[in-house]
Amino acid sequence: MDDLELQEDLLLNELGDAADEGGMLYEHFRVVADKGQQPVRVDKFLFEKLQHSSRNRIQKAAEAGFIHVNDRPVKSNYKVRPDDVVTLMLDRPRHDDTIIAEDIPLEVVYEDESLMVINKAAGMVVHPGCGNFHGTLVNAIAWHLRNLSSFDPNDPEVGLVHRIDKDTSGLLVVAKTPDAKTRLGVQFFNKTTHRSYRALVWGNLKEETGRIEGNIGRDPKDRLRMCVFPPDSDIGKPAVTHYKVVERFGYVTLVECVLETGRTHQIRAHMRHIGHPLFGDERYGGMEILRGERSTTYKAFINNCFQLCHRQALHAQTLGFVHPVTGEQMDFTSRLPQDMEQLIDKWRNYIKGTTRNTFENDIN
Repeated sequence: MDDLELQEDLLLNELGDAADEGGMLYEHFRVVADKGQQPVRVDKFLFEKLQHSSRNRIQKAAEAGFIHVNDRPVKSNYKVRPDDVVTLMLDRPRHDDTIIAEDIPLEVVYEDESLMVINKAAGMVVHPGCGNFHGTLVNAIAWHLRNLSSFDPNDPEVGLVHRIDKDTSGLLVVAKTPDAKTRLGVQFFNKTTHRSYRALVWGNLKEETGRIEGNIGRDPKDRLRMCVFPPDSDIGKPAVTHYKVVERFGYVTLVECVLETGRTHQIRAHMRHIGHPLFGDERYGGMEILRGERSTTYKAFINNCFQLCHRQALHAQTLGFVHPVTGEQMDFTSRLPQDMEQLIDKWRNYIKGTTRNTFENDIN
């Protein structure tokens, strides 16, 4: 799953002062326009190429003299033409993205010569990126496998087969060999793996089960968030999520989500799309009181819940796949982490003292 924690592009995240006359500039990004390129503003052109950046930041980079075309700085309104060489030149060298082994504790659920299954804690970034070059899951894996001469953490042919977000907890599989990663990757591509998540969402869902289908692509108004588009549109990538109600708490519902596809922020975007954002999911509107009473007591209760589990309430609970070497079916289950268990218990205790009729008008 391309499940990296979306962040603004490192290249444009911390623009320096305007480049001094004759100052040293370093190339961070280069793209050559196609021979059939239609004239288009350079800020729009780069907005499509630098997926994790905003158009506003690109315009600021141009103002600072950091956007070059054919080795000369240009303004945002420059029209890119066929064969133009567009570069992002910054006043500092590129960050060294070599993955270094770091002694970070890992919860290894299973391990053999071909693979390992890890239960990731919430709050751990999966892969080094903007602002997170150390302390990631990949750095921890590199340390754990530091004595395995055949494993190179900087080799893309081995390592993580899929990802989950920084603040999502749960199961991930790591390939130790190129053959294992290829075979596991084929299973993810063909959708023959099984992955289910537990999520606490706002609202009392009308149906016990449901299917959410809608393309997922970057939100044009917020590049750090994904948005759902019609399945028959040309925007985004096709995505399908199945959900089943596990337990109802009146104003929130515990659901099981099974992924048919694995898009960035799929569950978070899909649940928000149907009006049931994940509880505590600040990026998708789940850190607001979306259902329930207006009383001071209820507001205090919700704020206590947010403090108890200060992240989106989402856990990758099960993972199933066929072993790439033995052909054996491998199935793993991870219990809910403490913060989500405590959050759910708090809601259970809350509804014990509340009549069922209170929630009847809160369906959807």
